[in-house]
Amino acid sequence: MPGGYSLRGDHIDAGPLLEPYVKDALDEIEYCIGDTKTYWGAKRAADGHPAPFKLTDIEIGNEDWFDRSHSYDGRFKQFQAAIKAKYPQLRCISTIESYKPDKVTSVKPQMVDEHYYQSAWQMEEDAAKYDSYDRATSPKIFVGEWATREGAPTTNLNAALGDAAWMTGMERNSDLVERSCYAPLFVNVNQAGNGQPKAWQWDSDLIGYTALKSYGSPSYYVQKMFGSYLGTKVVPITAENAPLRKPAVKDTAGIGHWPANARRPKAERAALFFVCTQDAKNVYLKVVNTDDMAREITISLKGGDVAANGTLVILKGDKPEDTNTIDEPNKIVPVTSTITGLGRSFKHTFQPYSVNVIRLSKRK
Repeated sequence: MPGGYSLRGDHIDAGPLLEPYVKDALDEIEYCIGDTKTYWGAKRAADGHPAPFKLTDIEIGNEDWFDRSHSYDGRFKQFQAAIKAKYPQLRCISTIESYKPDKVTSVKPQMVDEHYYQSAWQMEEDAAKYDSYDRATSPKIFVGEWATREGAPTTNLNAALGDAAWMTGMERNSDLVERSCYAPLFVNVNQAGNGQPKAWQWDSDLIGYTALKSYGSPSYYVQKMFGSYLGTKVVPITAENAPLRKPAVKDTAGIGHWPANARRPKAERAALFFVCTQDAKNVYLKVVNTDDMAREITISLKGGDVAANGTLVILKGDKPEDTNTIDEPNKIVPVTSTITGLGRSFKHTFQPYSVNVIRLSKRK
């Protein structure tokens, strides 16, 4: 909700002038979850939704790390005090990451919102970002905006690989990263002509559409794969002699050689990214091969036995720049098949430029 700052640079200092904004916030919350006997709760019921919405978290402001007035600490404190006094069950989300200079210090946020718009190489570099966060001191994380910015108007395969690598890190650290939202979601892919500008504002969107058709980008299908095969518990997983990739000589977003102010990779980094979860019936192994060659990997499981047959879901392409379009919507989509020869130790070859999910059923 608005927190007294706009991305154009205007702000309201904490204190009496901020009170109308705080009141608006309380009115919004009352509309969402207030009893129907309250003023705004009754309005919600009149609008056709008598039951309260399942509201658990409130974010105060948006990207306030841009605020040069350094006023967010005071504004957040004032909003949180008012919200907690009336709705103690709600968590208040800070828009400034815990490592930023202007982070909130007057009170401790229960959750912070972090945004990432990066190239595939950068997302892969950051895949282990949350592994080292201090669980004793770090607030919970809401990755409220993120995307690998490659491909236009929707993402290409390289972006999907970057997304998948990043998502292995979020899933592996799901005790800390409790929320995430990809952005942007939809894009009108009509290409204007006759000197008119393109029909979209942001490149690298998740779903493309026209008035009559729509399609999912490779990144859309990565989201679907990760959400469809998810356990209730993260399984510890380690790798030995994992393959590495050499540093990129140019930005993988396709902007040519790395600009002087870009964060250019300086060392080899992982070619494979992985995470494993389980539930009462299955084990879900996700492996992302960002390399241009197939990799045969030996997988060893500790614990109970698994059935000899399982399910393999794979999304892959021939070239990183391959993508889906309104005319070719199914060029890169997940393919599901049966995988055999499974056991407590087995080998599998992960194809180049691929996102893989192996579902192993626990033997009864």
